[in-house]
Amino acid sequence: MVRTTRRALLGAAALSAAPGLLRAQAVQRPARIVIGFPPGGSSDVVGRLYAERLRGVYAPQVLVDSRPGAAGRIAVEAVKAAAPDGETILQTPASMLTLQPAVFPRQVRYDALTDLTPVSTVVSFPFALAVPANHPARDFAGFVAWAKTQADIPFASPAAGASPHFLGVMLAKAIGATMTHITYRGAAPAVQDLIAGRLQAFVGVLGDVTPQDGQGLRILAVSAPQRVPRYPSIPTFAELGYPALTKDEWFGMLLPAGAPQPVVTALFDAIRRVAAEPALREALAKLDYEATTSDSPAAFAAKIRREREEWAVVVKESGVTLDD
Repeated sequence: MVRTTRRALLGAAALSAAPGLLRAQAVQRPARIVIGFPPGGSSDVVGRLYAERLRGVYAPQVLVDSRPGAAGRIAVEAVKAAAPDGETILQTPASMLTLQPAVFPRQVRYDALTDLTPVSTVVSFPFALAVPANHPARDFAGFVAWAKTQADIPFASPAAGASPHFLGVMLAKAIGATMTHITYRGAAPAVQDLIAGRLQAFVGVLGDVTPQDGQGLRILAVSAPQRVPRYPSIPTFAELGYPALTKDEWFGMLLPAGAPQPVVTALFDAIRRVAAEPALREALAKLDYEATTSDSPAAFAAKIRREREEWAVVVKESGVTLDD
């Protein structure tokens, strides 16, 4: 039994003055957004920003439930096993759904399109190639020329088997260089080693390197389709002649398979509504994330299917095996 608190009563009073909110609210019990990473990380921050605004719009209360472990797969499996009543929502990075099935085929025990119900993306963000500030390459063309003189270039990414790892593999192939991936547990230690000169290249989330750009490191290119408005001086791989390196990461929200269509529609509408709020967009922009939503749940499902097929080809051609 859910105990009624003073805050809940105040919230109900506020909602009673806004009938449109009550009509949009599809779940009558508290909902939870399950996240596969520890509190304090980017997934947690994004989840809390959305949870705060989905409260009273989608459900009377929306909480964040961290289920870290197995590179995010524990959270996916928890939502897969949950009741399809709309009270359990998965928020996950794209790679859990589109890349890891190819990288860890024996460990991934879910299918995003049959075990879950895709609803919408909620944010997107590009990757970046960065080098130490004292690197001989002053720009991307210089990096390509330098790379071709090296027998092997160790490069880092935040985690083995994640999107930046394989974007680095794609980069090496595109420029005709040999690059060996160095595994780190998270972006912070990798960026520290890059600044210290113990690494010569880093491929990771743009927001992980922008605070040090021009100081301890230099960002040479981003994987976004167009230049990022906050960093107009950083070129894209596409404009530099490498359109295949146009890749972004997104976080998406999904429900368990079998979720009723009215609930799916209600969550989709609620996500679209709160994603348009200037305060949310501003908060995400400070993380170098963009609030982005799908055109429809069906369009989101099609995106997952398409990207899963694309990454499967990349992984196969790379010859990288990470499964136990």
